Amino acid sequence: MLAREVIEDLIKVLGKENVLTEQEDLLTYAYDATAAMKHHKPGVVVSPLNTEQVAEVVKIANRYKVPVYPRGSGTNLSGGTIPSEDSIVLSMLNLNKILEVDQDNLTATVQPGVIIQDLNNAVQQFGLIYPPDPGTVTTATMGGSVSECSGGLRGLKYGVTKHYIMGLQVVLANGEVIRWGGKTVKNVTGYDLVALFTGAEGTLGIITEILVKLIPAPEARKSIMAVFDDVDKAGKAIASIIRNKIIPATLEIMDNVTIQTVEHFVHAGLPLDAEAVLLIEVDGYKEVVEREAVLVEQILKEEQAADVKIAKDDKERDLLWLARRSALPALAQKRPTTVLEDATVPRSKIPDMIKAIRKIAEKHKLNIATFGHAGDGNLHPTILTDERDQDEMKRVHLAVDEIFQTAISLGGTLSGEHGIGIAKMKYLDWEFGEAGVALLRSMKEALDPNYVLNPGKIVRRD
Repeated sequence: MLAREVIEDLIKVLGKENVLTEQEDLLTYAYDATAAMKHHKPGVVVSPLNTEQVAEVVKIANRYKVPVYPRGSGTNLSGGTIPSEDSIVLSMLNLNKILEVDQDNLTATVQPGVIIQDLNNAVQQFGLIYPPDPGTVTTATMGGSVSECSGGLRGLKYGVTKHYIMGLQVVLANGEVIRWGGKTVKNVTGYDLVALFTGAEGTLGIITEILVKLIPAPEARKSIMAVFDDVDKAGKAIASIIRNKIIPATLEIMDNVTIQTVEHFVHAGLPLDAEAVLLIEVDGYKEVVEREAVLVEQILKEEQAADVKIAKDDKERDLLWLARRSALPALAQKRPTTVLEDATVPRSKIPDMIKAIRKIAEKHKLNIATFGHAGDGNLHPTILTDERDQDEMKRVHLAVDEIFQTAISLGGTLSGEHGIGIAKMKYLDWEFGEAGVALLRSMKEALDPNYVLNPGKIVRRD
């Protein structure tokens, strides 16, 4: 049990109304969106109102050697915000202000609790967008997105979160506060700590302010659906589009299991007998979009697409993307537990990866659907299971091992956008080797020698 003096010190700093100790409240914070993970109730949940209070919480944690687990909306999918027992969960949801939109420098400054969609809604009036577009864009926070370096549907053309973070304010593990980066387009002063803290999953510091780059919103866009009777043909079409120097804003794939599930869920007109569907969007200046849409349609037909449809209006377009964004919630209704993974391979290897996943599913007698960001090789094999079935869960874990072994063997990586957290720590040496993991651990210990910040994630203490 967390020492009473810890809670008393937290109340002095934050006020009783921002310190939760009731067991029902604590249970809410024992989970995140990751399925089939062991969970633990923290000792206390605190909700600071500013950077100074965050720093004081960290100092208290260091004084008593109590772990601190920063948390946004808890939508992450690698166990990254699951706390240990008798720990402090640091909810950042009260730090939710958009502090500035700077049209002259095309930047915005936000607190970590700002919802990503709320930022885009705020900058829309200026004709601007913040491009990173994770599937949980309407609920995920900016702080969580930066900490996980989330990607999303627009990653192929526009990149991922790390490409838009220009500056950060961070509370270090000793409670000190630093600012790094700024509004200048060029900045090579010192080590790139902005890049280091982006994607660090809260293990090296706690982000309390974020300076992001904005870009002009595209003038026009067109969405296209291509139907394939063979996964290899879909893979060749993906490569051919890129080879012809067309970079769509979005290039997504769904396999047959996903197609059938999603179509029964949203009735978007997806063909139930298709082996694969590609959903493509080109955007930019109107003239360029018209030209690229024609070229993409031509390429798809040359690569033997069974059918190609261009959305004729915004209603059809929105229905297509509703279908894609509904993949996870649709699949989640099939079985009590949905294990969503994040295996990423070179895009030329997508057909190999999808076929390997099918073989793994057959081998272990599991139902696995695959969808994801085909343009950047980021696939989401999704295992539909029931964590109460111990025998099936053993097969699930074996299947997950083989999925990541396959991804690495194809020149891929363990995570394209979901992070490592708890779920993928055991695989790190497959990608980096023992020396690489040791280097990660030495960086953690240099910045957080007491393992106070989100311990048990990415690397374990020796």
